[in-house]
Amino acid sequence: MWVDNETDTDFLNFSGVADTVAEIVYQANGRPISIGVSGAWGAGKSSMIKLIQASLRNPPESGKKPEKDFVFVEFNAWLYQGYDDARAALMDVIASRLQEEAEARQTALDKVYELGERVNWLRVAKIMGGAAVSVAAGVPMPGLLGDAWGLAKQWWSGDVDQATIDATHEKAGKAADEANQLIKAKPKKPSPPKEIQALRENFEAVLDELGVTLVVLIDDLDRCLPETTISTLEAIRLFLFLRNTAFVIAADNEMIKHAVRRHFSGVPDDVLVTSYFDKLIQVPIRVPPLGTQEVRAYMMMLFTENSGLPKEEVESIRVKVRDQLRTTWQGGRVDRAFMQSLSKKYPAELIGKFDTAERLAAVMTSASGIHGNPRLIKRFLNALAIRMSISRAHGVGVDEAALVKLMLFERSGNPKAFEELMKAVASDKHGKPEMLAGWEADVKQGKDFTLNQPWDHPFVKEWLALPPALADKDLRGAIYVSREHAPIITDEDRLSSNAVELLTALLDSPDMAPQLKGALGQIAPLELSVIMDRLLDKAGNEQEWGVPPVLDAMLVIAGIDGLQGPRLAAFLKERPPAQIQAGIVPKLKDESWAKSVFDYWQSLDVSTPVKAAIRKLNGNVTK
Repeated sequence: MWVDNETDTDFLNFSGVADTVAEIVYQANGRPISIGVSGAWGAGKSSMIKLIQASLRNPPESGKKPEKDFVFVEFNAWLYQGYDDARAALMDVIASRLQEEAEARQTALDKVYELGERVNWLRVAKIMGGAAVSVAAGVPMPGLLGDAWGLAKQWWSGDVDQATIDATHEKAGKAADEANQLIKAKPKKPSPPKEIQALRENFEAVLDELGVTLVVLIDDLDRCLPETTISTLEAIRLFLFLRNTAFVIAADNEMIKHAVRRHFSGVPDDVLVTSYFDKLIQVPIRVPPLGTQEVRAYMMMLFTENSGLPKEEVESIRVKVRDQLRTTWQGGRVDRAFMQSLSKKYPAELIGKFDTAERLAAVMTSASGIHGNPRLIKRFLNALAIRMSISRAHGVGVDEAALVKLMLFERSGNPKAFEELMKAVASDKHGKPEMLAGWEADVKQGKDFTLNQPWDHPFVKEWLALPPALADKDLRGAIYVSREHAPIITDEDRLSSNAVELLTALLDSPDMAPQLKGALGQIAPLELSVIMDRLLDKAGNEQEWGVPPVLDAMLVIAGIDGLQGPRLAAFLKERPPAQIQAGIVPKLKDESWAKSVFDYWQSLDVSTPVKAAIRKLNGNVTK
């Protein structure tokens, strides 16, 4: 399983872009610079930010070295949303970080403490209604002054009663109390424009005396509500175009423009929106979209990271993969053969995972709803891993490629169409969705055809063209391990009336199963799976495994539906050795899956009579 966290480990050949951004900051040489890292959610913006920071901390040997140390501030406006004003929070985080640096260097202490007071003054301005920020940025803000403004209008209009008088005293008192908590009284009453200019000058003086360049890394801005986004952008503007500052802002451009458009509501011309955005972002950088080579390499590295190989071995492989990705424009490939050439220590299971990556790469790159998005690839692989684990635990045979294709339909297809597909599988005796046969043939031959609702979705034809074709595949196992998305195979109330009657009879009198075999053979395979579920539940209460009646019922179901035999085998292997009795051995002797059960029991501490019965059976088979 893989967690969805940003990383400074480069699996996607992003480090080249990160080094380029770092070089831009070096070349600015103290001049103010703002860089926007754009991309869709999950495209890797946060990881790109981490890689840029790593590149700035450790410039490449061949690159230009910075003349000043960098001081980094990481700010996530989304974390403050609903708890603090983003504008004040950003300035407070910057002031606090500079204070830590000044105390560590034992310089510029007076100036940095003054900076903190001036930031607190802006918080007071927020409480008092945002007068300072309104003057500086043209953004009216709510607050106590906003409340007082409404009261003032009542006074001026002459519409005053005792309630108005009491409310006025209350607001004035609250404003004074909150202001005194944040800032010490000054002998002179500050004016907003002068205070903001003084803050900017104070900020530059702090950076000059510390001899550092401040790099502010802002992430997740596109997750914020428009008001929070604009508040953060206004704080950036307050500190932007000041010496020794660099802002790196990770956000989806379109989401930011949406927030600006909302802020300037009523302005029909998008030129203003674009101009505002361009004023804030001097250097736009887009996270590179992933092609099939990058997606394949990414999945192979994810599997390698989770393989149990030593960290130093994984890091060595990662560097070689990254270097190979830089040659793909010349025809270099990152595939299973290349990966196997990098190490002789791969576990056998990892080689199989490389095959999985080979099969999935093209699908993960082109399929609607994924399009090579790293976050979505991780989520998809996690879901796939869970379902394959379920298949192994229950002894259900699953075609991994078919399961992948079904999962893609779950994610991107019409839910009603998916339900129809599940019903088609459930109603076919062999679990095959034959309804797809004609469509798949038309797609393969390049014919144009029309689909009716709920299949008339652009995704469907794209999905039909993906390998493998499903019309002739038994999908019962794939559906079984996807039960949370296909309740038709698990909810007992979805059983037909005949199936309900048979289930009731088997639970009440399981020894009657041989007589019911004909009737059981007529119901849908997925209903047999539901019946087996209930029989296994009942069997879990048995304490002795000779030949309990429920075993007869389960053997009949396993004989009708081949997928149920491995499930019964897995169940019997889970029984405590002390419960196994010799009488069960001849009962199972004709089952194709029984040998694996016998071999497993022999490896355990089962009783001597059980082992003797198995040896006798093996001897008879040998003869």
